[in-house]
Amino acid sequence: MGLAANEILFDHARSGGRYNLRRSAPRRAAPVDCRAAVHNLSDDPNQQYLADGITEDLTTNLSQLPDMFVISRNSAFTYRNKLIDTRQIGRELGVRYVLEGSVQRSGGQVRVTAQLINAETDAHLWADRFDRDASDLFALQDEITRQIALALRVEITTAAAARPAQNPDVLDYVLRGRASRYRHAASREGYTEQINSFEHALKLDPNSIDAQVGLALGLSDRVLDFGTGSANADKADIKRAEALADGALAAAPRNPYAHDAKAHVLRAQRRCTDAIREYETALALNHNMAGSLADVGKCKINIGPITEAVPLLEKAIRLSPRDPFIANWYWRIGEAHLLQSHIDDAILWLEKARGANEALPYVHAYLAAAYALRGEGERAAAELAEARKFGGGWRSLSHTRATPLYETPEIRALADATLIEGLRKAGVPEE
Repeated sequence: MGLAANEILFDHARSGGRYNLRRSAPRRAAPVDCRAAVHNLSDDPNQQYLADGITEDLTTNLSQLPDMFVISRNSAFTYRNKLIDTRQIGRELGVRYVLEGSVQRSGGQVRVTAQLINAETDAHLWADRFDRDASDLFALQDEITRQIALALRVEITTAAAARPAQNPDVLDYVLRGRASRYRHAASREGYTEQINSFEHALKLDPNSIDAQVGLALGLSDRVLDFGTGSANADKADIKRAEALADGALAAAPRNPYAHDAKAHVLRAQRRCTDAIREYETALALNHNMAGSLADVGKCKINIGPITEAVPLLEKAIRLSPRDPFIANWYWRIGEAHLLQSHIDDAILWLEKARGANEALPYVHAYLAAAYALRGEGERAAAELAEARKFGGGWRSLSHTRATPLYETPEIRALADATLIEGLRKAGVPEE
């Protein structure tokens, strides 16, 4: 049976509220209603306003996640000041997940804790703690609620996709595609699983916007990160991804994920100026999309000005510090520093990227160039070998130059002076 919705109850145990996302009967190819609810459980009237602000923001952010219901605050009011077993809450409210948390303030510091629990098994799926300076409460509320919403999207999608399904339907395949995207971020295995799942979803429902968006993202990202090994196949993938993204936008012009997919296609077509406009539209429709923010940063690296890229990427990392694609974001910061001849900073970030995902060939290639520019020949040679092992390519400087990594003469000149020169010193031949 397919999962028709994700369900959550949010409980600010000390000074906050409860969120209840109710499960309704599975539906095929039907629109998902979204109903929101918050109930304040504060026992400290002096801090009630802070808990109210965070819970209101979190309600808004959770309601923007795909396939999620947020129900009326009155449903949770009956549990005020009661210690009730998680399983009992799940049974009585028909929820599958419980998000419990607390808000505490001491002087100029605020601590927010949150943990996601499976109400059916009482198993903890995710937990985190946020310690922040309370000097800017609006920024504090925005940062914390966005981080929680982003983390929950990954955890809930992964948990839902892992549930057994004897007769998978469209939503089952969509969830499995998203879970593959998160679980194997920027990997060949992940792209294969992701693309296959969305292909299955489209066979069941060719009009599914979620499936169109997911497949467009998978096809374009695979080309951007690895390619298929065939230039013609890559072009075919991008052409199909473009048709899918355009179809999704025609059917749902205010869907932020459709705009994000279109932006990915444009970036794969080396049209970053147009891609930035699509990413910014996606962010205007859903400000939780840290990945779109990071992708604007990548576009700034490709077309300039590079100085605008690093702040955007650092903001994305702050918003989603455990993002499945964090290695890619670290790499981009390292890339920006390398192109600007900030070699030590480049190595710092590229090493962080390697630690987060060692299977990305371009991370090793850029590290090879950076090490070589710093005069560390042995380390450069070792990284170059890793780059070739994981991704092929990087065999000659002429091949690297022929790959359209950057879109303007100014950025290509910087790449010649840093990336290409570093690879030459690392041992890459001209031809």
